[in-house]
Amino acid sequence: MNIGIRLHDTKPGSLRERLLFAREQGFSCAHIAMSKAIDGFSMRDAPALLTGELAERTRQDLADTGISCAVLGCYLNLADPDAERRAGTQEIYKAHLRFAGMAGAAVVGTETYANPESVFTEPAPVSEEAYRLFVDSLRPVVRYAEKTGTYLAVEPVWYHIISTPERAERMLDDIRSDHLRIILDTVNLISPELIGKEEEVVDDAIRRFGDRISMLHMKDYTVRDGKAVSLACGRGQMRYGKLLAFAKANNLPMTLEDTVPDNAEQARIYLEQIGQLL
Repeated sequence: MNIGIRLHDTKPGSLRERLLFAREQGFSCAHIAMSKAIDGFSMRDAPALLTGELAERTRQDLADTGISCAVLGCYLNLADPDAERRAGTQEIYKAHLRFAGMAGAAVVGTETYANPESVFTEPAPVSEEAYRLFVDSLRPVVRYAEKTGTYLAVEPVWYHIISTPERAERMLDDIRSDHLRIILDTVNLISPELIGKEEEVVDDAIRRFGDRISMLHMKDYTVRDGKAVSLACGRGQMRYGKLLAFAKANNLPMTLEDTVPDNAEQARIYLEQIGQLL
């Protein structure tokens, strides 16, 4: 299995040093969020900072360490209610897509939260206004991905605008582009009503858009105050059988979340041991 880690969850260091730390712990791919993995990197200045020179250096560091970049993170709000800020955010996404193409990142990843300034007649996870604002803002970014031959992947979260597999499927149908993909993080889809039903969540996602899933985010969960709280893999009650079987059948990369350097390798081994039994 192709298991990786978020680089900002490794021991601190330069981008190359973090890649080496990941390699030493047995990981083969990475989630790279430039503002978290590189000291002093400002997302606001990303269009100027994500240069061809940095892309070439990043590509070389990936090649030298034997690590692939499964996702380049750009988790900014495309549903910002301020039009000027929203336009600036779209340019930051386009810069990440250009950089992904040059550096060899498989996809640019994002989520769909609505910030506190967003005022909708209904909560964002069910609001038609929020959905339309997000999709309208997303569309030109995806068209840019088509133009540059790159890919944008949306990660649904139960309390965000793209909140369910059903909504994610609707988004894919509305945008209609092979360059729009999905990052499946099962725990992020476990609302209070779905606690203990993670295998049903996986089944629903695979049925609706299984061939559009580019990668998996892997973590565990426990229940506190009626809500799923995420943990490193192997430390909670998550059942991984169906998810790992799907990953193995489709050779999908997966990156761990909610780890620290002291438990990341253990979490990887835990998943590999389950995978060997499938």
